[in-house]
Amino acid sequence: MADEYGEWPLKRLNTEVVASGPKSAGDMDREQAREAFQRILDLKPDQTTLGAFWLANRWKKNNPEELGAYVDVMYEESRHTAAPDADPVDCGANYDGKARSAVLGVAAGIVAAAAGTPIVVHSGDHVPSQKEVAYKHVLDALGVRTELTPEASARMVDEHGFGFYYQPAFNPTVDALWDRRDKMGVRTFVNTVETLANPADAAVHLGSFYHLAFAEKMVETVRESEHAGFERVLMFQGLEGYDDVRPGSTTVAEWDAGSDLADFTIETPEYGMDFETEDLHVEDVAADSATITKDVLSGERTDQFRDAVLVNAALRLYARTDVATLDEGIEAAERVVSDGTAEALLADLRAF
Repeated sequence: MADEYGEWPLKRLNTEVVASGPKSAGDMDREQAREAFQRILDLKPDQTTLGAFWLANRWKKNNPEELGAYVDVMYEESRHTAAPDADPVDCGANYDGKARSAVLGVAAGIVAAAAGTPIVVHSGDHVPSQKEVAYKHVLDALGVRTELTPEASARMVDEHGFGFYYQPAFNPTVDALWDRRDKMGVRTFVNTVETLANPADAAVHLGSFYHLAFAEKMVETVRESEHAGFERVLMFQGLEGYDDVRPGSTTVAEWDAGSDLADFTIETPEYGMDFETEDLHVEDVAADSATITKDVLSGERTDQFRDAVLVNAALRLYARTDVATLDEGIEAAERVVSDGTAEALLADLRAF
């Protein structure tokens, strides 16, 4: 029987569609997926039923039509945006963070912003399932304000070229699922769709993947979504699922609206990253990442972390097509580090 949402309560979707068995489980159509997430964001589903639904979706794997529907409902029911006048690159790394390697996106984003490419980063606060270190925690350790309204975040971007958006402020209903997600103990589709929240209404999205198939799914999700609005997506193989490029032979996926997804391989040693993944591991991810950020921007650090920051900054410049090649991007990044522009920008952000 239909209710205020429709005819597909989560229990019925579990029984008849997504959780009917390893061989018989099926995909939802767009309207079923929309209704499911509307019910979830109403914060009233039975907790056992919700957990079963999330787990069934994890096992069967969501297709882009379902994910696109989830994204659209998130935009309609939870997301509060504030678009800056600048046209930034949206950096939506996995919100549940990193546990071993340094978070380099803050340093890379500040360098890219100093070189003329506006950057937006966003995250929550120890988001399940990993509850590890994300953008917010590195910025906190640097003394940069993070618990901002979306409007203040947009002003930060316009004044300084770099801005942080805080999930509880711009995506509050999704944030309210924190406890339920924590009780799951594993990632759910919410971990995927929240990275596409795009709180600054940017036209360019930068993300990461472990397997190329995930980049393909994300691009198809953007295509399926009626609200995502990205005109260009750049993704690469990242460390711990984060938007820090993996050393070595690394795949980059590139998509522009109206075209097919393209991919190419870069050898990071050719761009100065001639070291192993383990060389980017740290003891205290938040504190050490903050120290690395300060030391790279001040020019005091000239080791593998500086090399990695320059390449990651170059990818951000390339994402918005402000440079034609990574070599040009690295040159621009080196220039703003060497002349003190990047360090001065960090000081401005700390004073914001």
